[in-house]
Amino acid sequence: MRGDTVIVFARAPRLGVKKRLAKGIGAMAALRFHREQLAATLRQARDPRWRVELVVTPDRAKAPWPRGVARIGQGPGDLGIRMSRALARHRRAVLVGSDIPGLSSADLAKAFRALGRADAVFGPAEDGGYWLVGYGPRRPARPFADVRWSSRHALDDTLANFVGRRVALLRRMRDVDTAADLQAIRRRR
Repeated sequence: MRGDTVIVFARAPRLGVKKRLAKGIGAMAALRFHREQLAATLRQARDPRWRVELVVTPDRAKAPWPRGVARIGQGPGDLGIRMSRALARHRRAVLVGSDIPGLSSADLAKAFRALGRADAVFGPAEDGGYWLVGYGPRRPARPFADVRWSSRHALDDTLANFVGRRVALLRRMRDVDTAADLQAIRRRR
């Protein structure tokens, strides 16, 4: 596909989403957070400079999905396989989750600018993972091999797959996985 693409990875907005967050704030509050944050992420992602895709799981979930954006199923496999498949459809793309309250369209524009001089770009998360990953045509065959997902090692493990390529890092932000993450973000505001 030609042109830049922002891929928003998201789970179906229905009861049971964000399980770790729900343990601390309840299932309904976690669902409300997820719906609000998904809508906010899509608002920030919509920009005439790039195309937006909502890449979802479960693939055919009946849910109140936001309207006006292309929706594609993630397909089978672990997180790395699903992200790799979504990014592989595009010459140049960035992928973000739907749980980053600080995300702005300026962050996405910076990621694409970084891809003008680097082979890959990452937005480091405070927990050791990343809130954004993007790359252009010069990418490793297995960009997400041997990554310890949902751990403080996720970014380092992924960067090990990009040895020999130019990598740019964006600002560090906090994503929301738990009630403690949500409280920390609210305190900062």
